[in-house]
Amino acid sequence: MTTRTSTPRHYLMCKPTFFEVSYEINPWMDVTRETSAELAVQQWEVLHQTFLDWGHTVELIDPIPGLPDMVYAANGATVVDGLVYSAKFRYPERAAEGPAYEKWFADHGYVTQTAEEVNEGEGDILMVGDVILGGSGFRTDPASHGELARLTGREVLTLELVNPHYYHLDTALTVLDSDPAHPLIAYYPPAFSPASLALLEERYPDAIIATDADAGHLGLNAVSDGRRIVVAPGALHFAEALRARGFEPHPVDTSELLKGGGGAKCCTLEIRR
Repeated sequence: MTTRTSTPRHYLMCKPTFFEVSYEINPWMDVTRETSAELAVQQWEVLHQTFLDWGHTVELIDPIPGLPDMVYAANGATVVDGLVYSAKFRYPERAAEGPAYEKWFADHGYVTQTAEEVNEGEGDILMVGDVILGGSGFRTDPASHGELARLTGREVLTLELVNPHYYHLDTALTVLDSDPAHPLIAYYPPAFSPASLALLEERYPDAIIATDADAGHLGLNAVSDGRRIVVAPGALHFAEALRARGFEPHPVDTSELLKGGGGAKCCTLEIRR
């Protein structure tokens, strides 16, 4: 069994003070279903405290009234080698989030690049070692992958999503180990087009394959520090598979936030300096 090592992480999060489901832009959202901002905050605080207990650095961006999805911080930008590539949202309901996150980074001394192409940050852009995986099909325009490759000088692989329940890449794929020496991912095959699935199978033959039940609990919307992994409590098969590979799964309930279509990873934007 591979010995897993936790590495210090730097995250940006946003408290769900104004969380509600007031519109529907993904299949998880239902405006007729009651939501509780109080419960969302309670669950978010457990997630936030978990990262602090693990010794990670967590910074906070102030929530803005009228932007209930701002809690899904991962969608707000992508940070590679200290460069901040801003989000440019597909739907007008979330359009103001991109500039809000970009301003936070600029105010904190980061070099920012305002995106010309539609992209939804780490929702669709994930780093695996030296490679960037870029999701497309529902929210992010593949042209943004080329823009990001030019900005970072890194290889960007485009992966097409075909199931609307897995509308962002981070709902269908998890980066478990981002060390370039031994990168490892987990993913849910039915979320991808045949060509993209073939690419994943070729590039990551040792990947963990998620079950229907794992994916149905949004279990792949997980956060790994290389050893410890925050997972959805209902993703039982996934947790077993992680333990078999030497990881330590830590269930954290984000079920209230799932009503908006997001889980632990959606709430966690990684800052890579």
